Amino acid sequence: MAIEKVGIVGAGQMGNGIAHVFALAGYDVLLNDISEDALTKALSTVTKNLDRQVSRGKISEDEKNTALKKITTTTKLSDLGPTDLVIEAATERETVKQAIFEDLLPHLKPTTILTSNTSSISITRLASRTDRPEKFMGFHFMNPVPVMQLVELIRGIATDQETYKALHEVVEKLGKTAASAEDFPAFIVNRILMPMINEAVYTLYEGVGNVRSIDESMKLGANHPMGPLELADFIGLDTCLAIMNVLHDGLADTKYRPCPLLTKYVEAGWLGRKTGRGFYDYRGEEPVPTR
Repeated sequence: MAIEKVGIVGAGQMGNGIAHVFALAGYDVLLNDISEDALTKALSTVTKNLDRQVSRGKISEDEKNTALKKITTTTKLSDLGPTDLVIEAATERETVKQAIFEDLLPHLKPTTILTSNTSSISITRLASRTDRPEKFMGFHFMNPVPVMQLVELIRGIATDQETYKALHEVVEKLGKTAASAEDFPAFIVNRILMPMINEAVYTLYEGVGNVRSIDESMKLGANHPMGPLELADFIGLDTCLAIMNVLHDGLADTKYRPCPLLTKYVEAGWLGRKTGRGFYDYRGEEPVPTR
């Protein structure tokens, strides 16, 4: 399977990062979003992040310029028809992802591989709604994509070996490391990470410690580079809640019950960095704990 042209659905935090690394690795990238403003913002973010890599000596100015020329944008899903690989990087809601695949299918080549960057949703279930479950996989990049080394590869029950091998080779070409995960809720990274974040929110909810003391305790006591509440804000509290709901529903174990305080923050629209407030308030010069 020769993969040369890659389509990415969703130009948000994950989508623009995926576009960045694929373009830098020499792939032709077609970035799709329903919003023209989102596409403009995505290109600006990619340019800024490439400039940072140039300033740090990780890539040359020529490599940056070549990568930017590799990225084109579109608001039409049908334009992704000629691509060899499609990566869905939309919001972490199964109904949204299913609708994207259903709209996309009539336009694709029979050989196109379909993937989802989902961090928790069943690959087998998503694949079953398409015409090519054998050419469907989970392709989970970590955030921020240009920095993080790992990519989780998740096979659905029908995924064939040829598809897995093709995506493993893509990961190697990107200069990243693949980890194979079984198709269970939240896979490997988030199966471990999200319950830790949820427990940190419970620790806050129960008054064991405040925001700053919880984050400082894990940074200085467990040598974590970022505290769990700070990390939750970075990921997005809505995403954290969605993953915890997938774990709770999929594994039917009360230990995965989302903390009511996490639900409350999401209901308030305090989703973390992207909305200016979460467990920290980011609207001033320095982040300030909200509890």
